[in-house]
Amino acid sequence: MLDRIHGPQDVQALSRAELPTLADELRRRIIEVCASNGGHLAPSLGVVELTIALHSVFSSPDDKIIWDVGHQSYPHKLLTGRNDRFQTLRQQGGIAGFPERDESPHDHFGTAHASTSISAALGMAQARDLAGRGEHIVAVVGDGALSGGLAYEALNNAGQLKTNFIVVLNDNEFSIAPNVGAMSAYLGMLRAHPTVQHTADFTKRVLRRVPFGGAATRAIQSAESAARRTISALPKATVIFEEMGFSYIGPCNGHDVNFLIDALQAAKRVEGPVLLHAVTVKGKGYEPAQGDARTFHGCGSFDAVTGAFAKKAGATFSSAFGAEAIRLAAHDERVVAITAAMPDGTGLKDFAKTYPARFFDVGIAEAHATCFAAGAAAAGLRPLVAIYSTFLQRAYDQIVHDVSLQRLPVTFCIDRAGLVGDDGKTHQGAYDVAYLRTLPNMVVMAPATEVELAAMMQYAQAVHDGRACDGGEHEGPIAIRYPRGASALIEARPDADPIRMGRAHVLRTGAAGGVALVALGICCDAALWAADELAREGVSIGVVNARFVKPLDTDLLSTLAGRYRTLVTIEEHSLEAGFGSAVVEALSDRNEKIQVVRLGIADRTVAHASQTAQRAECGLDAAGIARSVRSVCRSTGTQQNSDVALGAVPAAL
Repeated sequence: MLDRIHGPQDVQALSRAELPTLADELRRRIIEVCASNGGHLAPSLGVVELTIALHSVFSSPDDKIIWDVGHQSYPHKLLTGRNDRFQTLRQQGGIAGFPERDESPHDHFGTAHASTSISAALGMAQARDLAGRGEHIVAVVGDGALSGGLAYEALNNAGQLKTNFIVVLNDNEFSIAPNVGAMSAYLGMLRAHPTVQHTADFTKRVLRRVPFGGAATRAIQSAESAARRTISALPKATVIFEEMGFSYIGPCNGHDVNFLIDALQAAKRVEGPVLLHAVTVKGKGYEPAQGDARTFHGCGSFDAVTGAFAKKAGATFSSAFGAEAIRLAAHDERVVAITAAMPDGTGLKDFAKTYPARFFDVGIAEAHATCFAAGAAAAGLRPLVAIYSTFLQRAYDQIVHDVSLQRLPVTFCIDRAGLVGDDGKTHQGAYDVAYLRTLPNMVVMAPATEVELAAMMQYAQAVHDGRACDGGEHEGPIAIRYPRGASALIEARPDADPIRMGRAHVLRTGAAGGVALVALGICCDAALWAADELAREGVSIGVVNARFVKPLDTDLLSTLAGRYRTLVTIEEHSLEAGFGSAVVEALSDRNEKIQVVRLGIADRTVAHASQTAQRAECGLDAAGIARSVRSVCRSTGTQQNSDVALGAVPAAL
């Protein structure tokens, strides 16, 4: 049946008796592809019936459906003409794992960060009204996204504007990890009774508002009749969405496709904003995912029959961060860990078990997490704030106003900095250096290895306490950016060269008059491999592990300018206002005369692919770096003989 679905019109042509079969086929297809490619399996399995109902009632692309975050968008993609390409999900050149405006006219708004859908839908509804059109606008938002403040700003505004549009609350009690906070508890209260008095109250209001009768009125009357039978046993409770100006339907079974169709048909005839509360089960229909929705939220490839994953890799930057956070907390009771709905991804799961009273998962609320950390630091604690680079963008004002300007001892542990792989352009950690290095009172570091990350975390705490072994002084926040995955580098050993404020680490000395690579963080891996490749060709290259973006090692930069003809900066970050730009500025301020070639992410987005493929695309793998150095040597006429043994670490300059 799924093979016959090329768009919503084909869904609408099916009888209701055929819809359960379509749901089964959707689930099988999603499981098959995610088992091979990985992806957001559990969220998508949980909205199969809801998606079928939406496309049965609304005529996309004329009507607009906006998916919050987009983790749950796979059934939508399959029902809107992308089944024949679905096996390319999250692969280079394939379809994206999130809604993409450039991918399909049915993806009306690009999403991947939480809590945006209601605002976007409200804006579209206002544009429709101003243009005198009549299409329907629907936002599908998860209960996890309601831990983000933007959702409430939109709900508040929508209640004031009284605009016709629909919010579907997909309530599965999860975001990425189990939901936290008062709203989660409140929704749990509403879920406690499958049919609540507010269903009856709603139908009374709807009957007054629906402009015509027919099937919609009969469906409403049927729901009201069912509700009456339980009203006497249920307490009266205030529904917050009604207080905000919405008509409220629910909570209802999000896997009863027939009821969902009836409810959506009724909702689209209501004047003013409507919220349909659908209770769903994350991972529905696939026992491994339904039993462990947390693991199968966003997963790698697995055995579709057993649900078993391939053997996991060893230590990563995230796991190294989590382990060091526990060690720091063991030695200092002021150390607390804060994350925004990402305890597993950031490596804090074990910290939460070890120090539950000192662990704070604030929900999908990065701005709050940052200001919360500022308050904790102002009151004497030593917060470690673990947030992905792409999500820390959402807290920029709090970083500036609440942390940096007040010179508070907050350590930002910025995971997924750089190229992130399959999640693609919405998740690239390509901008944090630019928005952090401009701030007064901010230190920015980047480790080349997991061991160096631990050393930097120790150093940050020592600096905050005024006990750094190098006498390094700093009053204010410290940011440490590190990538997804692991390092293969063995040469950057902090025990051999301790972390010192604003000091880089020379890994190799190259021939005078030649080229030196100044690499930031994980780029040291590829820089050393490139140096090995060039050494085999008789070209001796210097390699420096920058360690610091701010403050830069300006003394070393001057020394390098005196020894080499060209510096090549390497960073997994946008070239615009990035590390390379900082190096150029520092050399210019010192009036140093040296050519600087900057390698990084060009002024464009980088689509989903493996990290390996993305690095090759950006010229940041060993082959790309070596290619750039050869080009520099040709343009400058540099000829060198290798004087460095492969893999050797000569004395620092």
